[in-house]
Parts: sequence; C-alpha cells; structure tokens
Amino acid sequence: MAAASPPPSPPHAKRPKMSSSSDPEADAEPTSASAAVEGADPAQRRPRYKRRKVAILLGYCGAGYQGMQKNPGARTIEGDLEEALYQAGAVPEADRSAPRRYDWARAARTDKGVSAAAQVVSGRFYVDPPGFIDRLNAQLAPQIRAYGYVRVTNSFNAKKFCDRRRYLYLLPVFALDPSAHPDREAVMASMGSGSELTKCLECSERGRKIPGVMGREGKLPSPGQNGVDAPVEGSSHDESGTLGDAKCDHTSSDGNNPFAHGEVGSNSKEKPDLPVSGDRTEVANAKMGSNGDGAVVSSDIYIGNEEKKLEPAATENKAQVKERFNRILKYYIGTHNFHNFTTRTKAEDPAAKRFIISFAADRVVSLDGIDFVRCEVVGQSFMLHQIRKMIGLAVAVMRNCAPESIYDVAFRKDVNLNVPTAPEVGLYLDECMFTSYNKKWKDSHEAVSMEPYSEEAEEFKVKYIFTHIAAMEHKEGAVALWLHSLNHRNYPDFRYMETAEHNPGAEVESIAAGAEPKVGAEVENTEEVQMPSDNLSE
Repeated sequence: MAAASPPPSPPHAKRPKMSSSSDPEADAEPTSASAAVEGADPAQRRPRYKRRKVAILLGYCGAGYQGMQKNPGARTIEGDLEEALYQAGAVPEADRSAPRRYDWARAARTDKGVSAAAQVVSGRFYVDPPGFIDRLNAQLAPQIRAYGYVRVTNSFNAKKFCDRRRYLYLLPVFALDPSAHPDREAVMASMGSGSELTKCLECSERGRKIPGVMGREGKLPSPGQNGVDAPVEGSSHDESGTLGDAKCDHTSSDGNNPFAHGEVGSNSKEKPDLPVSGDRTEVANAKMGSNGDGAVVSSDIYIGNEEKKLEPAATENKAQVKERFNRILKYYIGTHNFHNFTTRTKAEDPAAKRFIISFAADRVVSLDGIDFVRCEVVGQSFMLHQIRKMIGLAVAVMRNCAPESIYDVAFRKDVNLNVPTAPEVGLYLDECMFTSYNKKWKDSHEAVSMEPYSEEAEEFKVKYIFTHIAAMEHKEGAVALWLHSLNHRNYPDFRYMETAEHNPGAEVESIAAGAEPKVGAEVENTEEVQMPSDNLSE
C-alpha cells in the first residue's frame, strides 16, 4: 500500500501593498495606530484603514524656518510637516522620511522667512478615524496650522494642478518716500562733507550710525532733489555747530500717506478711530473684507498701542505717488523674460519666461503703528526671489535711485542687471488656485478651495503673519536698513541707461562687477508659457 502523501504546506501570506500602490482605495496597509495586536481577540482588533488621496490646506509663519522645501540639516516647514504626518498616524513607519512613496506634492515652494496664509500639499494618507486635522495640529508648532483636507482624484498633484498663485507683499509706506531712510551716499553728497554724523534713531537702536542727515518720514521731495538736499525739520544744532540726532520715523499719518484709506480701490473705506490693544504684540480690532470672488482679504488691520486719528482728503502729491507706483508695477504684467529677477536662471533658459496676471498696490493696512501698502501679485508661477526682486526694483525707481526707463531693458535677454532684493519678511503666499481642476471634477469631487476655511485662515494671518511683519520692522528695521543700501555703489546698474546712452554702439552687457553667476533652474508647469515640470520658486 502506497504511503500517504504529506499534507500540502499552507500558502504564504500575501505581502501587504506598499504606498506605491496605484490603487489607493485598495491599499489597506495598517498604520501603527490601527495595526492589529497579535493574539488578540478578532472582535477587539482595531479596524484597518485605507489610504486616501487628499489635499491638505494649511498656513504657516516662515519665521525661524529655512523655507518650505525640505533641506538636509535645515529646519524647514516641509520637514516639520512630514514628521507631524507620521506622528499623527497618516504615514506608516515604512514610508517615514520618504515622501515620494506617498505621492507628496506642494503647490508653492516659499523661500526662507516667507510665510503662507493658504498653502496646499497633497499625498496619500491615512486620514481615518475622524479627527485627523486635530491629530495633525497637535504635532505641529503653533505657527504651522492645518485648516482641513479635501478628498481629490488619484491623479491630483498640488503643484501641477495649481493654475495660479497669489502673493502679497506688505511694504512700509515710508519706503516710497525718498526722504525717509535715504541711502548713505546720497546723504553724504548732500552734506558736502563726510565729517558730520547724525544718527537715524530708528536704526541706531540696532547699532547703526548713518552718515549725514536722515530725512524725516512723510516729506515728499521736490523733483530732481532726491529728497535729501535740505536740512530736516526737527534736527537741531548744538553750540559747536554740529548736527544733533534726527529721527527717521517708521510711522506715518494719513496726511502724508499716498495710499490713505478711502483713496485706494473702490472697496476701500476711511479708517475709523478704533480702540487698540495696549500690548503691541497682540492683534486688536481686525476688520475683514472680501474681494467678491470668495477669497477673503484683509481690509483695515490694527495692531498697536496708540489710537490713530485720520486726516481726510488726499493731496495731489499723494495721488501722484499712488498712481506712479501702480504704473511701475504694471510693467511686470504679461509674459516676460525675468532672468534679471532671480538668481539661478540664465536668460536663454525657457524657465526665465513667466506670466504675471496682475500686480497692484490696492490699499493700506496699519500694523502696530506702521502703515504698510498691500502689494498683490497674481501669476502662474514664480522663480526664486522673483517677487522680492520685482518689489526691490520698483522701490528703487520710486525713490529715484533708478530711472523708470530701466524697465525698457530689464526684460531683455541681452541685458544683465543686478537688481536689489527686498527683505523676505513682508512676503506671504495668500492663495493657491485650482480653477481648472475644480471645474473639471465639480460633479464628483469637492473643490480644492480656501473658501470653507477663510475665517480660520484670516485669524491665523492676523495672529501670526501680520504680528511677525510688524515686530520685525520695529525690532530689526528690516526694510529701513535695506533702504539705506539702495545706492549706485551697491547697485551700479541703476545707471545702466546713462551708460547705454553714452555708448550706443557698445555691446549690451552688465556693468555690475561681481554680479552673482546664474545657472539653469527647473520650472513649474504653466498654461500660457510652456515650461518643464519642476521649479525653484517662491
């Protein structure tokens, strides 16, 4: 009798699907929080959750971070966010610190110190059980806040599907006045001697002595005088004839404010007299408005310890300043070669072409006693430092450091200009728009939009972003100190047009010695301008 054959060996257990699975709905790999305990009663085991493709909407203050993008050895928003997702159970141990395995993407790549009121990231995460956003926020620093998430299609990518991005730059109004914090060389030339030293009180508190007399805030210069030819009112002479301290006041009254409330934009209102907090670090009396398309924007914001009274009626000079600044910003609108407005892209690189949809200074916000003009730019995508350099050159032209005609050559491929970069503190990402995606999938998926979280985002903006911007100007004088550097010695290309006129037959090239070398960069996907699919951007 033949021996009985041995029983067949049990089949090998199927290997659980990894995060690279093409079907996230079928991916049932448990996280550490949902994993079943060996030997436990099946009825007492925790449920096995599925990964979901989602877009997470969040905001952050960029202070203390080296930008959004993860960078080894540096503290970044993305690095903290990835770790928080793991700690919240949204990412399994196998995929920790490996964002590509869960299809990670970001809508914008903000630079060091730049904030975001409405950033969007996407990926495949474990968002069940309910309470995912609370679990995520519990693992994040207070200056990073997730507002919510939206289920999206499997193919969704926060970067590639973002149609346009809106950034805001809060620029102190005094930056548009050539007599406020003038450059050191212009002051010395106006004095005719290097022997006099007068402190700019706002700057000397940070250990800076500024040669010459600093112009007072609010004084509009006469044409051709550059605002520094006459002695400053309020400065005093001692018995020896030397000059005393002259204050460069950061604050400004609406009587000298070219963007006074009620003048800029049809939806602006006169700033009412409101009580404010006694603590300059706290936000008080925030008045919010809407731009009519569902996106909430700030109207008149107050932070500070002084009640501010307004003077009505605008002067002709103020209207001219406002009109001139907006005219300058309009030079950027359209498709241009912005190789002079970044640090890593050559003129021949297709990445240098960018499409700017709109750029305008529409209203003023008052933060802790300082008036800031609200500069809003909307574009498909932006290169590294591009917005800050666009603001930098616009301010230089407004302060008569560079001629307005410099824009005739600023976008030319054969011209290399060393353009000033405005401080990063005033810049923040205000919204990422997904118009095409929302229209295509409106019948089956919820729109990727900040509208449901607009109030929460506005509160975060006022509490963290606006407070930081005001505090940095009071504490560090970020913009004030930068303004002192705007001169022809630091930026000889401000005189490019003069040089070109005297040498009409010469080959067009940069006159700036030691300008930063530029190398190629990858770019974001756009519609009007066809570019590669990756980018270094703000």
